[in-house]
Amino acid sequence: MEIKKTACPYDCPDCCGLLVTVENGKAFKVAGDPAHPFTRGTLCPKMAHYERTVHSEKRLTTPLKRIGAKGEGRFIPISWQEAVDTIAVRWQEIIATDGAEAILPYSYAGTMGTIQYSAGHALFFALGATSLDRTICAPAKAHGYRALMGKTLPTAPQEAQYSDYIVLWSISMLATDIHFKHDVDIARQHGAKVVCIDTYATKTAQWADEFICVKPGTDGALALGMLQVIERDGLADEDFIDRYVQGWQELKKNVLPRYTPQKTAEITGVPAEQITHFAHAFAKAEAPFIRLGSGQSRYGNGAMTSRLITCLPAVVGAYAKKGGGMLTSAAGSNAFDKDIIRRPDMEKDGVRHINMIKLGEVLTDKNLQPAIKSLYVYSSNPACTAPEQEKVVAGLMREDLFTVVHERFMTDTARYADIVLPATSSLEHEDIYYSYGQYVVQRGPQIIPPVGESKSNWQVMQLLAKAMGLTDDFFQQKEVDLVNHIIESTKSAWPLPVDLSALRSGEPVELPMPDDYKLDFQTPSGKIEILNPQMEPALPDYFLPHYAQDEGEFILINSPDPRILDSSFNEREELTRSGVMVLQLNPVDASRLQLQAEDKVMAENTQGSAEFVVKISSAVKPGTAVSEGVWWQEYTRCGNTNRLTYARTTDKAAGSTFYDVRINLRPLQKKLDNNQKA
Repeated sequence: MEIKKTACPYDCPDCCGLLVTVENGKAFKVAGDPAHPFTRGTLCPKMAHYERTVHSEKRLTTPLKRIGAKGEGRFIPISWQEAVDTIAVRWQEIIATDGAEAILPYSYAGTMGTIQYSAGHALFFALGATSLDRTICAPAKAHGYRALMGKTLPTAPQEAQYSDYIVLWSISMLATDIHFKHDVDIARQHGAKVVCIDTYATKTAQWADEFICVKPGTDGALALGMLQVIERDGLADEDFIDRYVQGWQELKKNVLPRYTPQKTAEITGVPAEQITHFAHAFAKAEAPFIRLGSGQSRYGNGAMTSRLITCLPAVVGAYAKKGGGMLTSAAGSNAFDKDIIRRPDMEKDGVRHINMIKLGEVLTDKNLQPAIKSLYVYSSNPACTAPEQEKVVAGLMREDLFTVVHERFMTDTARYADIVLPATSSLEHEDIYYSYGQYVVQRGPQIIPPVGESKSNWQVMQLLAKAMGLTDDFFQQKEVDLVNHIIESTKSAWPLPVDLSALRSGEPVELPMPDDYKLDFQTPSGKIEILNPQMEPALPDYFLPHYAQDEGEFILINSPDPRILDSSFNEREELTRSGVMVLQLNPVDASRLQLQAEDKVMAENTQGSAEFVVKISSAVKPGTAVSEGVWWQEYTRCGNTNRLTYARTTDKAAGSTFYDVRINLRPLQKKLDNNQKA
């Protein structure tokens, strides 16, 4: 037996350090690495038995060709040679008749490895295929932060250990950022208070010292209400502002007078007294720290909301204090020159770009020229995770759409494929990882042989490049060569020297932060830019989310389930559940609709419908309904919450608006009590 180090590959801010016990080419045990500076030896429930995913009986182990109807899931095994030849012939035919832009790659963060995430970019650039804008996660949050902070490094999470007032804003920490709890616990031991702001009482909210329940999509108004109180009551750090902030006077004069506690309470549903108390506590704290999640940015006003929240630590001078600041998404990716693998120089001038959020619309648009005739999906499961699910599925059902899916499991999307290719897990290929929630980087070596005939993203792109006649030496490189090039790039990419020897050997390496990084504001003015002349509008201000114009009795809250991650881990039966999804309702709403626990309801809106089982919970506010998790079709009766979501995008950065949804509920079947059964 041998224990080998690697990192978690999934789309999570924590990127755990792993210790994998290997014997005879198989992974037998996965544990946390105590030497990891951020995750510190603990694992989330999803990764505690990662070996069960790696060696699952459900793994795809050979290329497959469809023999049944699309969506039916009937396939026969074929060889890799036949699979690659089939793809190449079809692509060559499509390019000859419709042009290369009739081919669309579709991928996201099924793996966060630097090599495998971007493995297909160069191939599709070289072919001249339609380019995919990968904006489905949280670009609006990043845009809002950059509007004030430019390229300033976000605060490291460990800084929170020294804070006396920690705000978990729109982040379900115990589900999606559990290792940050280490730092929060240390701060709590020294007397820090923890406040959670969210749209319902998550487990994190129940764990916090104080919970502020905000109406979905109104977080920006709450920030403005706090700023108004801070200004009104003389709590702003005027010395810090004079030295480091641009635009506070303009905000005070032109925006804040409209956001009194009373007005803010009307918008947000947060009582005026609580807004005032929160503003005072935040401003009077010695070193307030905000950990800002992505949920608040997934509304039509998401970029503006993030921009408004980013004003708060600036106005109270948090960055000048040990333990103070704000973490949105860490900038660990800056340590690597990702162009080494992405090769943007290969992208052809004028090529068409399509936003991945619009997949359903694009696949069903009869007027699109050229129409998408081939879809290549890797590291993603759009039939499950993309918005407007009914349109996505309708597009995937097209007989004239040649779909290839590179996957580990027979996902919802793979069922619609013409060719399915078996993919490796992170233990079966080389890669290197950074995190968007902390500043540790780590190499992930191949530590077991590929399961069956599975191949990595990069290995498949090499095969397809050769079959398509691409002879550039770039496609001849091995994964280990690319990883080594990425490691070398840190010499020029990161501002301070990085321990490259430890990084090469597979150790988790914490990126060193400049001593003054919190006060080194990388903006055109050299200051935090509340007033940003490059933005429209130049001053931040609140506006309504999309759902304010929609019909529907309930605001639907899509929330993470700690057992799964997006649609990953649905293959693990001990983590997933069967039957329809659960919808949480407030007792007042349930009583009004004459619904009891375990009754079945249909949620409906203009996008579609999805079936749920009712759970009655006081954790949910009246007028809202909560569903946790994104479940595969085999665990639901009629799709998941993405049958109800929209492909509308955010105000800036064209991000997703998964949470900006209204629904109506229609009772389907009442649960019989014991007397009725008798």
